[in-house]
Amino acid sequence: MKIKSPYRVTPGAKFRLKDWPTGDTGNFTNEPDAQRDLEKHCQTLGNLQDVLFAEAKHALLIVLQAMDTGGKDGTIRHIFTGVNPQGVDVTPFKVPTRLEAAHDYLWRAHAAVPRLGTIGIFNRSHYEDVLVTRVHKTVSDKIAKRRFREINQLEEMLHDNGVTILKFFLHISHKEQTARLRARCDDKEKHYKISESDFHERVYWHKYQEYYEDAIAATSHKHAPWFVIPADHKWYRNVAVSQIIVSALEGMNLKYPQPTFDVSKVCGEL
Repeated sequence: MKIKSPYRVTPGAKFRLKDWPTGDTGNFTNEPDAQRDLEKHCQTLGNLQDVLFAEAKHALLIVLQAMDTGGKDGTIRHIFTGVNPQGVDVTPFKVPTRLEAAHDYLWRAHAAVPRLGTIGIFNRSHYEDVLVTRVHKTVSDKIAKRRFREINQLEEMLHDNGVTILKFFLHISHKEQTARLRARCDDKEKHYKISESDFHERVYWHKYQEYYEDAIAATSHKHAPWFVIPADHKWYRNVAVSQIIVSALEGMNLKYPQPTFDVSKVCGEL
């Protein structure tokens, strides 16, 4: 997949999250300019999705991972405003249900992979099973490393069967997360967003950073690249992610399918 981006993680390269900026704004100096580009991306995305759906030869899987308050919901809301809802599915990955827990850890992820012609968005994903599980020591490092291999195999198989995979880590600083949590506490209308787990998991910030580094370094490949997106500025996060998504769809060389009958003859009968 040929997508040029300064935020793409090079396979096999040394990777440390501390080396990647959280507050970068690329070529933009202000929000209004970025918003204009985002609006263009959204319009292009809507047009490309129409062809993707009609052709039904490709699918797009978007994986969103982030620390709590990183902006997964906001990214989805701002970028996919102009798409046809029947061609997009969002799957949230929360604590496994009893049914999900009775299967292998990749079962629920594979079941949610988008069908050809559609876009699937994972709000969190199968990567939770090599992150949360390691932080809370419900799986060993040895098992986690085996899971990296299994995830790579699954993603390669999906790619070989027409599914383009884009994986985004929305990278925020600890300081920014603190500010966002405080804003939620100060605004009663945002209290519904507050979870005790958000505060509890902050204790493990450094462990999450370490295990994200391991997971991203082990699973960023040509067939399923990771992008580490600066996400301290929500407006830049949105335009950076949308630009990569549009580039991926444009790279598919999508075309409307040709009719299997003589359209002029049929329409001439009207």
